[in-house]
Amino acid sequence: MLKEITDELVTELAALNFGPPTSFVYNPLVYARAPWDLYCEKYGQGRPEALLWGMNPGPFGMAQVGVPFGEVNYARDWLGLEAPVGKPPMEHPKRPIQGFACARSEVSGTRLWGWAKETFESPERFFERFFVSNYCPLVFMEASGANRVPEKLPKEERAPLFAACDRAMLRTIEHFRPRFVVGVGKFAEDRLREVLHGRGLAVTIGRVPHPSPASPLANAGWSDAMNAALSDLGLLPK
Repeated sequence: MLKEITDELVTELAALNFGPPTSFVYNPLVYARAPWDLYCEKYGQGRPEALLWGMNPGPFGMAQVGVPFGEVNYARDWLGLEAPVGKPPMEHPKRPIQGFACARSEVSGTRLWGWAKETFESPERFFERFFVSNYCPLVFMEASGANRVPEKLPKEERAPLFAACDRAMLRTIEHFRPRFVVGVGKFAEDRLREVLHGRGLAVTIGRVPHPSPASPLANAGWSDAMNAALSDLGLLPK
């Protein structure tokens, strides 16, 4: 089912156009599809208690290796994932795709998967209770190489993008049937509430702090803040 959801999302996104100031758009579900499929095959077969949703890929995380919050070392050495990675059709010279050879570290991924390793010890124990995905798989960059987040896109670009991502999010939730869906940051929580409004699904919506270095809360001790937020939801790690 995850393969079908991915295929449909990739097809819908391929039909979209984005104009200035967006100059480059990467879709790791295309050029890094092999590690994404491996991630889903290895860790997406169960019935986790909670789904954790990020916003969209970071330039040195999922953009490189196709794994949500995919800091290279954790994806390869802890999650045990490694597969061939290609290139996007147009590549910004400041943001080359190097796959698992990327030497840059994704801070958000280091924090999230580092917390998971410290808390659960093994990936198997973590994925018994959680599955991690991103709302939007696309990376948007300006001509300078600066990142553009989906919510900053013009309305005429944002509306069809969100419609496609909303459908994929809903299908994923219906597939897993979790007790909790948790936004990693406010944006993802807002999309979850919008997508699930009026659906009548027996699921609790929540939020945990985003591990981005742009967040003062995250820089003050993200693991503690993560545990506190999960505790408030009744999801404190066992």
